[in-house]
Amino acid sequence: MIQMLTPEGERVGSGEYDAFAAELTDEDLRGFYKDMVLVRRVDAEGNALQRQGQLGLWAPLLGQEAAQIGMGRASRPQDFVFPTYREHGLAWCRGVPPETLLGMFRGQNHSGWDPQALRFHSYTIVIGSQTLHATGYAMGIQMDGDVGTGDLERDAVSIACFGDGATSQGDVSEALTFAGAFNAPVLFFCQNNQWAISEPTSVQTPAPLYTRGQGFGVPGVRVDGNDPIAMYAVSRASLDSVRAGHGPMLIEAYTYRMGAHTTADDPTKYRDDAVTEEWKAKDPIKRLRIYLENETDTGEDFFTSVDEEADALAARIREACVSMVEPDVSEIFDNVFEDPHPLIEEEKAAYLDYLDSFADTAEGAR
Repeated sequence: MIQMLTPEGERVGSGEYDAFAAELTDEDLRGFYKDMVLVRRVDAEGNALQRQGQLGLWAPLLGQEAAQIGMGRASRPQDFVFPTYREHGLAWCRGVPPETLLGMFRGQNHSGWDPQALRFHSYTIVIGSQTLHATGYAMGIQMDGDVGTGDLERDAVSIACFGDGATSQGDVSEALTFAGAFNAPVLFFCQNNQWAISEPTSVQTPAPLYTRGQGFGVPGVRVDGNDPIAMYAVSRASLDSVRAGHGPMLIEAYTYRMGAHTTADDPTKYRDDAVTEEWKAKDPIKRLRIYLENETDTGEDFFTSVDEEADALAARIREACVSMVEPDVSEIFDNVFEDPHPLIEEEKAAYLDYLDSFADTAEGAR
């Protein structure tokens, strides 16, 4: 497993990936720290707001911040990310406002952002299906000639995000099949948080997940998913290899889901709290803070300012969430197609007439 920053905050070498880690300045690492703290705070607010009845559901990412921030900051603007429903850190890196994520889990919008503008697809609830979307998009990149040209501003990669549980789905195997057969420029990004809802990875497969792609011609590597430096370095190296036309790759970020699968889940019913406590010592934010304190000139004022910014962000998104105005029901129909469609317009008119009939009944009752 590739590791460059130990849980004790010590830098260690990792051979072929060291050059990519060397790109990072102290300011970059402070940026990673800030990203992880702010994303964790967004996640905490999402949990709290769901418990208060403000959201219908929330999918926590607690413990997976380094995996997502490392990948997100290693990607380039032209790359296209295909997320699951837990990629709040990647959404942050791609410029999706946290309020927009909360609006989706509140039922205020279908995604709320323009996937083409941000190069970040809508969240995907169906397990594993986004890997096929990502592979198909990568084949389109290939057909457009936007891979292997040597132009880092043009060559693009499709990033397929999924969890360990999704590897048991046929869609993932099909995506790997097409990616390998067509040499598609797609990076498979598996965040192995070791629990597919209530089933551990050991029940799902006897082989390490980073080896899952080998039979399809997709080489893989396992990275310490709680190490932001290693995640950045391996992601940058892998993305550059894929965009250069060397074929698809798979990264397994070995991490741990510290919280519940979603707010509808209770992990205390199926996993040992002692193991969870052990993983607290591997916390990605804690280890990077130790490194910044011991090996750079980062002062206490920096950490204080980040905490203050997190507090302000939390207040902002709480206010935005509880003050959201319910969308007009007609919006369900307005964004099905880019241009008006006669069948959709007919269905919209019929449904609005149906809703108006309730208003007539209520008025008559008075």
